[in-house]
Amino acid sequence: MRQLVRQNLPFFLAATLAGFGLRLFFLLKFPHVTADSNFYADIARNWLLRGVYGLTTDPGQISPTYARLPGYPAFLAFVFALFGIDNFKAVMIVQILVDLGTCVLVADLARLMLGSARSAKAALLLAALCPFLAQYSAAALTETLEIFFTALALNCAVRGLSGLHTGAAAVPPPCPLLDNFRPWIRCGLAVAACILLRPDGGLLLLAIGLYLGIQLLRSRNNPGAAGHFVRAGLVVAACALAPLALWGLRNRLTMHRLEWLAPRYATEENEYVPVGFNRWVNTWIADYTSTEEIYWNMPGDRVDPGNLPSRAFDTPEQREKTVQLLEDYNQRLSLSPDLDARFAALAEERVRTHPLRYYVALPLLKIADMWLRPRTELLPPDIRWYEFDDDRRWLVLDFGFGVLNLAYVIAALAGLFRARPIPWSGLAVSYIVLRSLLLGTLPNPEPRYTLECYPAVIVLAAGLWRPAERDARDKKEKGKPALPSRTRQPPARANTAAKAASREEW
Repeated sequence: MRQLVRQNLPFFLAATLAGFGLRLFFLLKFPHVTADSNFYADIARNWLLRGVYGLTTDPGQISPTYARLPGYPAFLAFVFALFGIDNFKAVMIVQILVDLGTCVLVADLARLMLGSARSAKAALLLAALCPFLAQYSAAALTETLEIFFTALALNCAVRGLSGLHTGAAAVPPPCPLLDNFRPWIRCGLAVAACILLRPDGGLLLLAIGLYLGIQLLRSRNNPGAAGHFVRAGLVVAACALAPLALWGLRNRLTMHRLEWLAPRYATEENEYVPVGFNRWVNTWIADYTSTEEIYWNMPGDRVDPGNLPSRAFDTPEQREKTVQLLEDYNQRLSLSPDLDARFAALAEERVRTHPLRYYVALPLLKIADMWLRPRTELLPPDIRWYEFDDDRRWLVLDFGFGVLNLAYVIAALAGLFRARPIPWSGLAVSYIVLRSLLLGTLPNPEPRYTLECYPAVIVLAAGLWRPAERDARDKKEKGKPALPSRTRQPPARANTAAKAASREEW
């Protein structure tokens, strides 16, 4: 990568400056500090100033917590220690620099997988000028760091795989243990950082493990390669899970409960979870609009039954029952166990009547909404953009972001299937598929949850700039002197390992 940068220094400088300018624009115009940001900041502040990983309950009172993993609070505490408590602007500036580092990692990943300087440069531009990544660098949320470590983990995994080939290829000559597994150690540590930022970071570990397992099955006739895949998987798992052991030990000693990650609904100890309400929401929710208007409002704020989509009711009687439940909630603005039980009974009735809708159709609709929705949730446009009653300039922004997001997705699919297979593309595809399947089970679909897949999406899209196999061969042949027709020899057979790599579909 260093050689590529040196050879194309003006291009890399221009792309980096353009990416910095885009992120600076979002910082100046649309900085974003949310309730989650303040939640993380409270933990970081107490951890930094009082040595307690906890939340402020009353003035002067701090209660230890395990509701959030320590990755992002540690990052905030580090920035606050350098630039001042609650200095969110400094946090966002650091995140901008981290996000620019992500762009370089994505370009290097494209270079490794696609073997083309042109593809690497395209990937750098696609990442640097991506407004979806840029806007979250100006938000005090976990996304920017999570995306960075995801790109780093994938980069290290591909570096570890680049010395191996399946099928008839042999394992490269033995080398010292540390040198042989250094990429896998780095990969495991990057995965650990992903998990410590958000529990769903564990999906990256699952995707890498699944991919290595597939390679193990494919190399069953090559004991040397099979052994390497096994050892690589063990190294990644050990490095990724070791920090969680310390976190679990902390929770056992401090909270007297063995919690390896964080509670599913990010709740405090003994905090009531309205499981029945969540199950009822899952019987109809399919879009981010309902997440903001219904799911996030309960409990605490009033809910307008008119905001429910028609798929929330199957019969007029069920509609009356649902409206009555919401009116009862609006009188108290809380979800009591009795009210939650009524939501649970309604949910059970709907699931029993339409199981395919609950287990198949709605998850697919959630996944489609998170992937294809205009990514303007941090910007001024109205969430009901599809009703076309917002200000004209915001409608144009919604439409533009929607088309651009769709272009990234289509480009990734086209790059994946263009010309010859991309080496190790199965690693990227495995992660995208596994993460999407998990997101389909959530009661709160949010477009930001698919951003962690964007390093893989951008690399696959850069495959459109990968020279076709015939073009590369013709270019190579042009540099060779032509032989007389009677003495021309057939081309030499390609190296077995190289042929295996070029055929590598996974």
